[in-house]
Amino acid sequence: MQIQVYNTLTRQKEPLIPREPGRIGMYVCGPTTYNYIHLGNARPLVVFDAVRRYLEYRGFKVFYVQNFTDIDDKIINRAREEGEDAQALASRYVEEYFRDADALNVRRADVHPRVSEHLPEIQEMIQRLLDKGFAYEAEGNVYFEVKRFPGYGKLSRRSLEEMMAGARVEVEEHKRFPMDFALWKAARPGEPAWESPWGPGRPGWHIECSAMSLKYLGNGFDIHGGGSDLIFPHHENEIAQSEAYTGSEPFVRCWMHNGFITVNQEKMSKSLGNFFLVRDILGKFPAPVVRFYLLSAHYRSPLDFDDGKLRASQRGLERIITTLDLLEEVLAGAGTAGEEADFAAVRRERPAGEGNEESGFSLREAVQKHKETFVAAMDDDFNTALAIGALFEMVREINTVLQKAIRGGEEEKPKWLGQLRDARQVLAELLGVLGLEPEFICGARRGSANLAFRSREEDLLALLIQLRQEARQRKDWATADRIREELRRLGIVLEDYPGGTRWKIAEEGLENG
Repeated sequence: MQIQVYNTLTRQKEPLIPREPGRIGMYVCGPTTYNYIHLGNARPLVVFDAVRRYLEYRGFKVFYVQNFTDIDDKIINRAREEGEDAQALASRYVEEYFRDADALNVRRADVHPRVSEHLPEIQEMIQRLLDKGFAYEAEGNVYFEVKRFPGYGKLSRRSLEEMMAGARVEVEEHKRFPMDFALWKAARPGEPAWESPWGPGRPGWHIECSAMSLKYLGNGFDIHGGGSDLIFPHHENEIAQSEAYTGSEPFVRCWMHNGFITVNQEKMSKSLGNFFLVRDILGKFPAPVVRFYLLSAHYRSPLDFDDGKLRASQRGLERIITTLDLLEEVLAGAGTAGEEADFAAVRRERPAGEGNEESGFSLREAVQKHKETFVAAMDDDFNTALAIGALFEMVREINTVLQKAIRGGEEEKPKWLGQLRDARQVLAELLGVLGLEPEFICGARRGSANLAFRSREEDLLALLIQLRQEARQRKDWATADRIREELRRLGIVLEDYPGGTRWKIAEEGLENG
């Protein structure tokens, strides 16, 4: 099946047909570096990281560009408040961004361009727009004249009148029309400035992404991504100035926009004061849980934030981790010569792909079916929610076989080892597509001193299981039975195995160690 992507420009899903066969050029708007990133900033980082990973999984060579806005009014104002050089402050927050992005397992882009490093390209683009009559100079400022570009509004699908009614327009006396936007801003007293043909100043916000994306990806590149709040004015203005500059369209073949993260149904943002910094959330929840949560809904859907939803994501991810742990336990000693010989004999006796002799069940076939469901979900506009659902179904099938292998002991285990190995490989492969590699999700739980992966309730449950085990060792059967029955009454079932005791929530079928 060909990958289908929802294009904001056309408002429909379209086949992903790259400009160059087998290659994808992808630009994603990065942060303005004046503060730590909040969860709303993190969503596009994680979403488009997963998109990139999946495209590579499907065989594309992806060239990924994500910028940093390190020249901006917000940076200048923050630097003034903190008594720091604006460029030094911006560089500091670039490094803080990488700390948070690395924690969430977001891969570095092929290029991370900064505005401050691309002023020649920006000024060349502005000059050409002036020469072609799409821009005008006024008192050291340069503005793009939107009425000169007939296609203005095609991304947001609003007329100029609607835009003016619904947007906060910078009222400046030098503008010919209120919707005209700044390509270059004249310096104000006491602010950092860069020399230009129009006098000292700094670039406007919108021109930076056009100049940098065209430099690294060329005109007509494949995917431009960002949050829905960037559709207007930022991406609308990018299209206008870029297509005016090149004289051809499209500037971008496919526009992708993720939905907002909301708090009580209101967009999370610094301006509203309802934002939560990623590093503060990581102080309460492990990074894999946060990444899992951000991928738990389709990227175009809004995602409401509260601790309860993160706890639900934590429980869901625990199901997968428990299965990975059980697989490691069952397969740990499977490399011995005796077991390999037994398994080889089993494979000679039945056709490849079959499993248990009595049921005819094939774990390989079940896993392959769920893998195909996963791929189909991701092919359909990168639907990570459905893809995660397919992983849960795969985990359920694997758990069924794990129980057979564990309960059956050493005689039954060899019948399943090969299929369990294959299942583990497929599960790990698909988790990696989402940036949830076993090393990442299991390592965060085992290796972090400050990120408690399990809840206090689960710690209490582990204590009760330990107390029950001690009672059994003392042959205090009454106490051991009472603990089991009280937990059963609460919906928690204990199952004893030679290697210890496991528990599961009966109504949900969750298992844990």
